[in-house]
Amino acid sequence: MSLSLVDRFDMSRAQLEALVSDTLRGADDGELFLEYREQESLVFDNGRLKAGDFSTDQGFGLRCVAGEAIGYAHAGDLSDAALRRAASTVTAVRTGHEGVAAEAPRGTNRRLYGDENPIPTPSFEAKVKLLQDIDSYLRTKDEEVRQVSVSVAAQWQVVEILRADGQWMQDTRPMVRVNIAVVAGRGNRQETGSAGAGGRLGFDGFIAVDRWQALADEALRCAKVNLEAVAAPAGTFDIVLAAGWPGVMLHEAVGHGLEGDFNRKKTSAFSGLLGENVAAKGVTVVDDGTITERRGSLTIDDEGTPTNRTVLIEDGKLVNYMQDRQNARLMGMEATGNGRRQSYAHAPMPRMTNTMMLAGSHAPAEILESVKDGIYCVSFNGGQVDITSGKFVFNCTEAYRLRDGKVGEPLKGVMLIGNGPDAMHRVSMVGNDLELDAGIGNCGKAGQWVPVGVGQPHLRMDQITVGGTEA
Repeated sequence: MSLSLVDRFDMSRAQLEALVSDTLRGADDGELFLEYREQESLVFDNGRLKAGDFSTDQGFGLRCVAGEAIGYAHAGDLSDAALRRAASTVTAVRTGHEGVAAEAPRGTNRRLYGDENPIPTPSFEAKVKLLQDIDSYLRTKDEEVRQVSVSVAAQWQVVEILRADGQWMQDTRPMVRVNIAVVAGRGNRQETGSAGAGGRLGFDGFIAVDRWQALADEALRCAKVNLEAVAAPAGTFDIVLAAGWPGVMLHEAVGHGLEGDFNRKKTSAFSGLLGENVAAKGVTVVDDGTITERRGSLTIDDEGTPTNRTVLIEDGKLVNYMQDRQNARLMGMEATGNGRRQSYAHAPMPRMTNTMMLAGSHAPAEILESVKDGIYCVSFNGGQVDITSGKFVFNCTEAYRLRDGKVGEPLKGVMLIGNGPDAMHRVSMVGNDLELDAGIGNCGKAGQWVPVGVGQPHLRMDQITVGGTEA
């Protein structure tokens, strides 16, 4: 962008800084958050371009923090009048409050991704051709393919943060994603398989023929596996979770419970357990927003704090929570660079970036061979978790029967049922093959959605309740 968002206001930068400073005088924290965003998406379905969208948005959010209270106002209009109205609104939260301004976030010279906008390249015509090529490739590859749906999406986001002390930060964030879904049929039976990839980079790596063909082949493989799947048994089984995307179970069942706000309010199953053993020996969980070009990575979070590699559980012991600035201050802890927001219309809160369990010492084959009677869970499509109790239910989209250490028939209708803290104590073997997901994750919390990453190695978990569909 040729012009800073700060400079789009009619007032001078000095006047803007003075307004923000006056608004936050006597508050504990706060900032002016500015955002400009471009988004594009194309969907090719059933042999035709079904949908296309391009949009731009810009606006600001002004936040004033006083103790546990937050005053927040936003507008999709970078005008002096809108900003002054917002300032008069948020100052109400500090009435009668005399706080001491929190120390500003430290600076960083690190950049985790480039500034280039991924939307213009390749061209619209080239993207449509890519979608057509993927559709044609799958339809000619296998006669059981009945439907193909392909989508590409890109985003370019510019954020600027201005604090009461005049500190000014800027970050430019690219994002791309490719998704392929295949419906395969055999007689009267139809099943779906999908694959996707993305990250904070350009489209170059995804439009290469070998890359998109690998994604297409994976989507087709999943669909054909599901055509062979039989009803899953119900009961209690030893299970093995595959590496990579199954880390979404860790993200949901454990990760959310380690976010600072839930623990400050004592609504998490992990509240008050710092220093306690909350998982089996050998289990180490980290949240790492510093991995180059990953979907959940950020140079700085949405409060201006540089992201961090935060160890949450170390060898089974709970050692830290993920924190934004407000909850860290109220809990007497350090902000970890996990203050995130969906857009300028939302206040930040503690959120995950890339959350994963680190590798252990066991080979994946060794873990599979150790199970006499169990289930091998390769992929999930999400689940439900109660943060307070830790109870969860997860649905598998690809799973297999395990007998005497051998992978058997594929299963459909596998549901894992349990309790997050309890499940972490049931981890008996941790693989040496840590993988991150392919860059497809989104996380919802309190009505806000942000991109995230998940990951883990192969895991064995003993005696987990499985809900099945076998008659």
